[in-house]
Parts: sequence; C-alpha cells; structure tokens
Amino acid sequence: MAIDQILFIDAAVSPASRTRRLAQALLSTLSGVVTTRHLEELSLKSLDFAAISKRMQDIERQDYQDYSLAKEFADADVIVLCVPFYDCSFPSLLKVYLENIYVMGLVTSFSPEGRPIGLCKAKKLYYVSTSGGPFDPRYGYDYWKTLCQDYFGIQEVELISVEMIDVFPDKAERILLDKIHEITHR
Repeated sequence: MAIDQILFIDAAVSPASRTRRLAQALLSTLSGVVTTRHLEELSLKSLDFAAISKRMQDIERQDYQDYSLAKEFADADVIVLCVPFYDCSFPSLLKVYLENIYVMGLVTSFSPEGRPIGLCKAKKLYYVSTSGGPFDPRYGYDYWKTLCQDYFGIQEVELISVEMIDVFPDKAERILLDKIHEITHR
C-alpha cells in the first residue's frame, strides 16, 4: 500500500498562530509523509511581466524544471492549507503561492472546448482557518474550493474553522481546544 504524500502549506506568519495549532492537530490524525512549506520562508515573488512571459515560454516547451512547487502541489495525495482569516480574506502570501503553482501542464490544462481539466492527484484538500471575528467562507474558503474542484481536479475539499476567538478573549483558548478535541477524536 502506498504511503500518502501530505503537503502542509502554512500561510500563518505568527509564531504563536492559532491556525497553525489547529492545522497541526489535523495533521496528527492523518497518516503519511508530511512535507511542510512555510510560505513566509519561501521568498516567493508575485509574478511580473517577465516571470509570466518566461512561464508561458516554458509551458510551450514543456520545460517544468523551474516549477518544483507546482509539481509538489500536483503530486500531493492530501493537501492541508493553514490559512488565518484576517483583513477579510486569506493572507496575500497564499495568493502569491497560488500564482507560483498555477502552471498549465502541471496543475491544470484545458480541453479543446476551453474547459479546465484538473491534473492534481490529491484526493482531498483541507482548508484550516481561524478568525478573531465572524468567519465568512466566501472570502477565502469558497474561492479555494472552486479552484480545487473546477481547475485542479481535487473534488473533496473540507473546511475546518474556528471563529470569534478575539471577540471572546476570555474563552479563546477553550474555543480552540474544543475544536482541536473535535478534530483529534473524530
């Protein structure tokens, strides 16, 4: 039996991230080899015209040697996104990561009619998030779920979230621990 390759994409920047604690609780329940990518440590850059032009030329030549993050994403069996919800969205680091992995021929392609064909082999993506106030999935989770299902070929996408932890600071730790218990005992 093959061992699952689990890709843990950590978009949290705080050393004491509550979102990371939640994601690590989930990871403790999964079986497989975990590869961790702390986005803050990757020195990713948003794509400028030169980078987009190079990527288009590389795709045309089917030269994917400079796209190891995209290959890693496409080859993962399970993906766990650690995504704090702040400033009404997900961290900009995660958008920059997306720009860097969205490589035609590796994560997606298009049919002759122009329909996306997902090339990722992941059977599931978990979107793990915490929010100090109300959590609205439209501003992050729904976006990633649509990308996964419509463009990447990852049909099973699950949201694991905790909200209102800054609204009730005296209950924040209990709220988080209750969710961790729920995750680790399901």
